[in-house]
Amino acid sequence: MSITSIIQKVALQIGAVVLLEPEYKLVGHITFKNGKRSVFSYAKLNINGLASAELVKDKAYSNFFLKQLGYRVTEGKTFFTDQLCAKIAHPRNIDDGFNYAQSIGFPVIVKPLNLSQGILVTKVYNQAEYYDVAHKIFEIKSGLIVEKFYSGNDYRIVVLDDEVITAYQRIPLFVVGDGISNVLELLQKKQAKFLNMGRKNVIKFDDFRISQKLKTQNIDWNSVIPHNNIIYLLDSANLSSGGEAVDFSERIHPDFQKLAINITKDMGLRLTGVDILTHDITMPMVDYTLIEVNGSPGLNHYAASGEVAAKRVEEFYLKILQVLENDS
Repeated sequence: MSITSIIQKVALQIGAVVLLEPEYKLVGHITFKNGKRSVFSYAKLNINGLASAELVKDKAYSNFFLKQLGYRVTEGKTFFTDQLCAKIAHPRNIDDGFNYAQSIGFPVIVKPLNLSQGILVTKVYNQAEYYDVAHKIFEIKSGLIVEKFYSGNDYRIVVLDDEVITAYQRIPLFVVGDGISNVLELLQKKQAKFLNMGRKNVIKFDDFRISQKLKTQNIDWNSVIPHNNIIYLLDSANLSSGGEAVDFSERIHPDFQKLAINITKDMGLRLTGVDILTHDITMPMVDYTLIEVNGSPGLNHYAASGEVAAKRVEEFYLKILQVLENDS
């Protein structure tokens, strides 16, 4: 079920009327029973302050303030296209980015400065891969970040005000061998499974990162994978690029709940998806790395992972609409 459909469904429960733009069905207008009005655009609702929401969209600005506030963020620097470098006070170009990557040591993570859904987020191992990814990013964005690579399990914690709504581990896109099918066939089966579950067509078979990931494992699209062997096809764990969710909502340790709630408040937000790397989110917090704070976390892929998740997402959006209706 899409986020739009979920909003329409929960709006009925509180007697609100949703007017939906009919062509793409992504943008809507809500009229509540008490006469208040609000709008939404896909997963973005009028619950976070504009400045705070804009701030966390920029990963570099967000990281600076989070670090100053005492949170353990990723080590990284921003780099820009030549066109932008000519206009700014402290230019750092694509070559400076490579020199920085060398200084912190490969592999590194290279990602766009302000894109969502894990688009073009890539783990790179050498000079050729760095320049390939950097050029791809600069075709659509004027800035990128080079970050130190951190190991750990990838978790998203969704917060609304003083409450953790849900928490789940994100597993990067993978296939499981059957001893008969090659990688391409296994991925086609996974795509069909996703579509059956109600997930959108999320796997991009022409994603250069998949071929790159296969190469690092000395296999290709035609390789037959032994029975029960797991092959990871991406390093990025975003659900929107084919990752899968393992629910930890009932098992998240209070330390991590407090961490996510405090981050949300300190960034002037009410609704966030806090993305962290840590060894085990069910145990007392010893170490973590804060990857990103998302001011409009999309939960449609998570909702499609099972009935419990779908119900939790519906309750989440119901709470958001009630907040929008009752806020003064």
